[in-house]
Amino acid sequence: MYRDYVADSTWSAGSMVLLAMLLVPALGAAVVALLPAGRDRQGRIVATVFAAITFGLTLLVPLVRPSTTDFGWFAYGDGPPVPPLLPWVNLDLSWVPALGLRFHLGVDGVSYPLVVLTGLLTLLCCAYTVRKVPHGGSGRTLAVLLLILEVGVLGTFLSLDLLLFFVFFEVVLLPMYAVIAGWGGPERRAAARKFVLYTLAGSVLLLLGVVLVVTKAGTGNLIMLTGASGLTRTTQCVVFALLAVAFAIKAPLWPLHTWLPDAHTEAPTVGSVILAGVLLKMGTYGLIRVGVGVAPEGAAWAAPALGVLAVIAILAGSLICLRQRELKRLIAYSSVGHMGFVLLGIATLTVTGLQAALLGNVAHGLITGLLFFLAGTIKDRAGTGSLDQLSGLRETAPRLAGLFGFAAIASLGLPGLAGFWGEAFAVVGAVQRGGPLWLTLAAVAALGGALTAAYFLRLLRRLTQGPTTPSVHSLRTTIAGVEWFAWVPLVMLTLLVGVLPVLVLVDTALPLATLLGVQP
Repeated sequence: MYRDYVADSTWSAGSMVLLAMLLVPALGAAVVALLPAGRDRQGRIVATVFAAITFGLTLLVPLVRPSTTDFGWFAYGDGPPVPPLLPWVNLDLSWVPALGLRFHLGVDGVSYPLVVLTGLLTLLCCAYTVRKVPHGGSGRTLAVLLLILEVGVLGTFLSLDLLLFFVFFEVVLLPMYAVIAGWGGPERRAAARKFVLYTLAGSVLLLLGVVLVVTKAGTGNLIMLTGASGLTRTTQCVVFALLAVAFAIKAPLWPLHTWLPDAHTEAPTVGSVILAGVLLKMGTYGLIRVGVGVAPEGAAWAAPALGVLAVIAILAGSLICLRQRELKRLIAYSSVGHMGFVLLGIATLTVTGLQAALLGNVAHGLITGLLFFLAGTIKDRAGTGSLDQLSGLRETAPRLAGLFGFAAIASLGLPGLAGFWGEAFAVVGAVQRGGPLWLTLAAVAALGGALTAAYFLRLLRRLTQGPTTPSVHSLRTTIAGVEWFAWVPLVMLTLLVGVLPVLVLVDTALPLATLLGVQP
């Protein structure tokens, strides 16, 4: 029985690792915050150490995962069966007994790649701050905020209770606001306010959806809620509409994306990497885990509209990028198109489509994280992000130009690199869905993929070719060791996931089939 599974696994090695993944960065933030103001650089180093420990903990999860012979996906014999959607490792403790709320954490094949991605990017960003802090501000404070962001993002991916999910989902709001407003560009405060206003609007809708589910179903347990057998079709449609808009704002999905370009353009490099790499994934992950899982009939009802919006996002993002003349803003708008492919995969409501969405999430985190690292280096050293003033990069900084070329080609979906699989199989999922609408959406999405290649090749031509501009002359500097430390893992993982996508998809077919209510 599920309750027996929870009782037996509450204080297992795996559950201790889950708890440590949240406690270590929280403790790290507290330790760094208590350091004297004069020990700013030492604080950033300490934060990097705590981030490294957290990343190590994420890699331990497969090692402490119980054998499938001990806790299988299905249980047969006397008594009620174990629900088919069980986490690899599980922690279920009483949180607020009077309200029946539980501190319920778990990880499975759907969430684990994003957990590792969060740990990796936080480590790379903390290490990046050791070399340089934007505008000479307090690097110690920035490192504290990065660790708090890690707690919120990891908690979101690990939560198996709806109210706990909402709490962690909201934890990231103020730290991200502070990162943008405190260390961003000239228009940072306006961009930070826009980010907060959009996110708060989504939070209200998310809270309404969560309360409605818990009230109608009598539980917030995501394992028990999967399939939504206790919710009527009308309730599921209302719930999915609320959740879909809330998650669409966070992702962000067209047409609720307008806060994103401003936030990315003004945010410091590490803020842009965390925002693009993991914060956006909270929205698409929530749409899969909570939206589709809790309200499958509502998802089926809204699927055609989601598919149309996804394809519009792909085309709109590509067409806007063809006209962009600012480097970070172009990369930000490219995220709108990439998230469109993720949404298309989700909208198909097929196992192939959802796997494409999971691959797209991870690939986007790796590739766009690398793009923003490189764009930040170029902008910081050249003093501008205007493409009109950035030309001839291959002459002054050939290594930087080569790395940027690699990241751009990966982002446009070249086969053999991580960006290819998510976009290709989102189209395949639409074809599998069948019918005139979905075949049309698949064809238009494929056209959007061609436009993606067009604007990235245009970007490379403008940035790396042609005569060297005065701004680019300042890039004749040695690349620091910490920069290589931040870039190389993302390059290697982009290659590795491109060759072996099974690294992301292992153990995803059964939980995704369970979310959809189909045979794996």
